[in-house]
Amino acid sequence: MADNKANGSQDESASKSKSTSLKKDSSQENGVAGAAGADVKNSADQPTHASASKRTAKGDNNKAKKSSSGNGLLWFVVFILFVLVIGLGGAGYWYYTQQQATSSQVTSAQQQNSAQVQALVAARDEVNTALNRIAQDNQTLKDTISSLQKENEKLSLQAESTLEQLNQMEGRRPADWLIAEADYLVRMAGRKLWLENDVRTAILLLVNADKRLKSLADPSVLPVRASLAEDIQTLQQLNPVSQSSVALALTGMVAQIDKLPLDTFEKPEDTSAQDNALSESTDDWKDNLAKVWHSLVDDFLTVKSIEGPIEPVLSLEAQFLIKEQLRLQLMHAQSAALTGDAGLYKQSLQYSQTLLIEKFDIEKSQVSGFVNAVQNLLETDISRPIPTELVSQQPLERLLDSRVKQVFGQGASAL
Repeated sequence: MADNKANGSQDESASKSKSTSLKKDSSQENGVAGAAGADVKNSADQPTHASASKRTAKGDNNKAKKSSSGNGLLWFVVFILFVLVIGLGGAGYWYYTQQQATSSQVTSAQQQNSAQVQALVAARDEVNTALNRIAQDNQTLKDTISSLQKENEKLSLQAESTLEQLNQMEGRRPADWLIAEADYLVRMAGRKLWLENDVRTAILLLVNADKRLKSLADPSVLPVRASLAEDIQTLQQLNPVSQSSVALALTGMVAQIDKLPLDTFEKPEDTSAQDNALSESTDDWKDNLAKVWHSLVDDFLTVKSIEGPIEPVLSLEAQFLIKEQLRLQLMHAQSAALTGDAGLYKQSLQYSQTLLIEKFDIEKSQVSGFVNAVQNLLETDISRPIPTELVSQQPLERLLDSRVKQVFGQGASAL
């Protein structure tokens, strides 16, 4: 019920408000209509004043439009100027950066160019120095070539002079070389005589040298040939025994010492020895028994008598020492034969002969032949006074100097 009352009151208030609003609207409409009527009247009454107001309103509108259009143009110009300023600032910054990069590149390029220029200047200086050095070397080479040419000309003249001298010497060359060959043979003879004590070979060399000089058929070499003949005669008068042959013979004898039998004690044969052979016959059992008994007793103890002096048996060590002693004496004789020491040679051989007779079995053919060989060597005279120089050596050298060396010396002085 209360709700219904409230609703009723609300409806009444709403209807009242609606009526009041309608009244206001009607009054407003009436006011407007009145105003419009008044305006119509006024417009009708005052036509001139309305046209003037219209003109004024139009002028105001035009001024408003002109002011609004002027403001837009101003903002547009400001915007354009702003864009231009920003563009000019960006362009200026870009230009500044480009100028900086370009200047740095130009600076580096200038530095590189200056370094290259300096390098080129240094290279030019080096080239100039090298050219100067080459010019100096070229001049030196020219001087050397000229001196070599002069030397070559001089050598050519010397060669021509030498050829002429050789042509002049052509007829004498065989004789000169024969003299040189004879001088060489005489020198070899002296070497054989003084170093090797080989008199026989020295005589043969001197004879060959005399043959070379004889083939010259030149009377100027007769004094030299006389000296050669004197040397040959002197050497032929010496002992012809070759010391080297004696030394070789002693070497062969030393090699045979181990084969020589020594004179050692030998057990004598027992002539009183009985026949202890057993018989196979049973009838001889007594004799067989006696033989067995005697063989046992004899092997156990034997007593025999020997006539003559008793010599001790040589031990193996004593036999070795005797043979070594003989070998040493023969080697001494060999050394003395090579050096021409006749005293030591004979002494060594005599002692060797004594050893052979006393210590070796002289009845054996080997020992007796060895003793005879030692005796033959004792009878060999190895002493011979070898001359200290050859008479023909100096005359032959002087002849060689006059025939060969002097000729070549004159040729060298002419050169």
